[in-house]
Amino acid sequence: MIVQLTALILLTAVSLIQAAEVPHLISLTVVEVGDNVTFHCPVSEKDKLFHWYKQPFGQMGQTIAAVIFGKITVSEQFNESRFTVAKKDAHFSLTIRNVSKEDEATYFCLNGPVFSQTFTYSRLLTVNNNNQQKSVYVTQSPETASVQLGDALTFQCSLLSMNKAENTDQCPDECSVYWFRAGSGGFHPGVVYTPGNRSDEREERSCVYSLSKTIRDSSDTGTYYCAVITCGQILFGEGTKVDIGLKLDPAVVVLGALLACCVTVIAVLMFYINGRTACVNCNGAREASHNVGRDKSTVDQSNNL
Repeated sequence: MIVQLTALILLTAVSLIQAAEVPHLISLTVVEVGDNVTFHCPVSEKDKLFHWYKQPFGQMGQTIAAVIFGKITVSEQFNESRFTVAKKDAHFSLTIRNVSKEDEATYFCLNGPVFSQTFTYSRLLTVNNNNQQKSVYVTQSPETASVQLGDALTFQCSLLSMNKAENTDQCPDECSVYWFRAGSGGFHPGVVYTPGNRSDEREERSCVYSLSKTIRDSSDTGTYYCAVITCGQILFGEGTKVDIGLKLDPAVVVLGALLACCVTVIAVLMFYINGRTACVNCNGAREASHNVGRDKSTVDQSNNL
């Protein structure tokens, strides 16, 4: 029995490592304090193992519940009326009642056969508290950035105080600031950063965090957000949208300029040639008219004689 249990634990650990290597997009859910929220994780009949995990910011992951061969076991710290795990149709649902700020985290579900498990669902939960007066807010710069592949880009995240008379005694620790990149489908868990630099600008009542990122390919584009954990809440920036701009080859620019010059010269020459042709035709017509008049005058004089 012990050997079988040890083998099961080892297989589960290997499956966790394999699942961690699979990229998966994370969606964002925003609720108010006191609301109820339910997450649904798809399962199939061949899935023998199932887990719900909670990953708070800056902390180790926590197991909420495990379902092994149909038996649901809720962890002791979540074994309360607020957390409910149930199976309905082809989903295992996690319901959190009377949501509080402590519930802010990323929630994952891991399921599959005994020998191969994958993360099939992930959700970032943030909780707003409209009753709490916010004395600080977050801004990001730049708002947009158009770069070339290989360029380095610096993002800035500023934690500002709304009360100018209030003294910002201390900025949050480095581990309390996170960076996310959001693509078309949501947040990507593989792109989570902690800032490398921080400056505490006391006179401006602000803390400034920065992140340097090299844009290597199109997968690095998207909207980058910073999240600052302070005063018992998570504050998100407005985001910086990054895209790859059109790179102009110097040779193309030179050829374009030469082409424009050639077109201009050709137009001037055509205008000049057309002008000379018109003048020649005009002079020829004038001389012909003059000759006809002179001949007519000579004929008239002959008739008079």
